[in-house]
Amino acid sequence: MRILVVEDDQEAAAYLVKALREAGHMADHAPDGLEGYALAREGNYDVLVVDRMLPKLDGLSVIRSLREQEIDTPALILSALGQVDDRVKGLRAGGDDYLPKPYAFSELLARIEVLSRRRAVPAGEPTSYRIADLELDRLSHRVTRGGQEIVLQPREFRLLEYLMRHAGQVVTRTMLLENVWDYHFDPQTNVIDVHVSRLRSKIDKGHERPLIQTIRGAGYMVRDGAH
Repeated sequence: MRILVVEDDQEAAAYLVKALREAGHMADHAPDGLEGYALAREGNYDVLVVDRMLPKLDGLSVIRSLREQEIDTPALILSALGQVDDRVKGLRAGGDDYLPKPYAFSELLARIEVLSRRRAVPAGEPTSYRIADLELDRLSHRVTRGGQEIVLQPREFRLLEYLMRHAGQVVTRTMLLENVWDYHFDPQTNVIDVHVSRLRSKIDKGHERPLIQTIRGAGYMVRDGAH
C-alpha cells in the first residue's frame, strides 16, 4: 500500500513511517496540514493517516476539504482527544476511522489494512450494479439513472453502493453505521436519515418508480418497485 502520514511531531512521524516501510508499505510524510492536503490531492494514496492537531490546517479541515473535492481516499485520524464527541466530530468531518493516542502500532496497521480492503474491489466481486434503470460503476464511481449521470458525494456513493450490493434485502441502521460510516458505536444522531433523504432526492426524484424504500422498524432496501 501507499500511505501518507500527516503528522507534525517529527519523532512520531519518523517512527511511524519507518514502521510502515518495515511492514512492506510505501510511506510518505507531510509535516503540516497544508502540505498534507496538497500531497493527498496529487498523490495516489491507498490510505491517509492524519493527526488531528496540525499547524497551518488542522486534520479535520484537511479531510473535510478533500471530501469536498470528491477525494475519497480512506482516512484514519490520530488524536490525543479520545472522547466519544471527539470521535464523532472526526467521523462527521469525513474520517473513516479514529484512533486515540497513545496507540499500539499493531492496531494502527490492522486498521489501515481494514480501510484498504474496504476500498478495494475484491476479485470475483462485480464492478458494477444495476437495479431497474439505475446503474453504479464501482471503478469509475459513476452513477446514472435512465442514462442521466447523477453526481454523488463520496459518502452518498458508499451508501448507495452498499444498498445496491444488498438489493432486495433489508439493510439495518447498524449495518449502515458499521459499513458505510465505520461507526462501531451509536452516535445518537440522525446522520443516516439525512443521507438517505439526500440520496433519495437525487436517485428517485422525478421518477415514477422509487427504488430506495424505507422498511418501517427495520431499515432500508433498494429494489425495483415494479416487482
